[in-house]
Amino acid sequence: MGLDFLKISFFDILDIILVATMLYYLYKLVKGTAAINIFIGIVIIYLLGKLTQLLNMEMLSSVLGEFIGVGMIALVVVFQQEIRKFLLMLGSTNITSKHLFLKSFKFSTTTENLEYVDEIIEAVKDFSQKRTGALIVIRRNNKLDFVKDSGDEMDILVNKPILKSIFYKNSTLHDGAIIIEENKITATRVILPVSNSREIPLRFGLRHRAAIGITEKTDAIAIVVSEENGQVSYLKNGEFSIYDNYDDLQNKVKADLQ
Repeated sequence: MGLDFLKISFFDILDIILVATMLYYLYKLVKGTAAINIFIGIVIIYLLGKLTQLLNMEMLSSVLGEFIGVGMIALVVVFQQEIRKFLLMLGSTNITSKHLFLKSFKFSTTTENLEYVDEIIEAVKDFSQKRTGALIVIRRNNKLDFVKDSGDEMDILVNKPILKSIFYKNSTLHDGAIIIEENKITATRVILPVSNSREIPLRFGLRHRAAIGITEKTDAIAIVVSEENGQVSYLKNGEFSIYDNYDDLQNKVKADLQ
């Protein structure tokens, strides 16, 4: 009789799996950002609240419940960017695409499948030396059709010569961004949503604002080469990601695509 609460049904297991999946995707959205500490704190407070309910600690449970209830409004403000990206992910991720489920848990993406990243980094090195402006957006899970439609559709395997020809200063494809999905360039001359954040330093131009904008609204990553000074920037989650050298940048890109 006293162990009735240990009886677990199929729906209990399904409930746990769904909650774990949701938390996993939320964690992926905030991983590497300042919001990760807030996310962990919320999870801890929620688990403590459930523990106090289980132990019938009514006063502490009530305090934690009130804290969580009042804090929900503040969380919407703090996590507005992450909430937007989470809802966009639910609405735009192609659930039926092959291997998506396995890719989410890093079972199907191998180093061999990411060899095209080496080609991108080699091209970026050349762009930096010659101060050739470039904006490269690489898709992860979120579909990018809403921006691809603004450019020219392509279906070209990624390689250094192709990238150099696209971003050649006199090329008609030079303006705008390119979209890379898996190992193919799927669109060029793409117009991206520009971030209106006032926290972006004035020295960064439209390329950087566009890279920040697309990485704010989706989980895509972006590489920008400045035409003014040849500086290479790596952006994800709407923020600049710091790297030590090109090898480190290459490793970071591959890790974020796995």
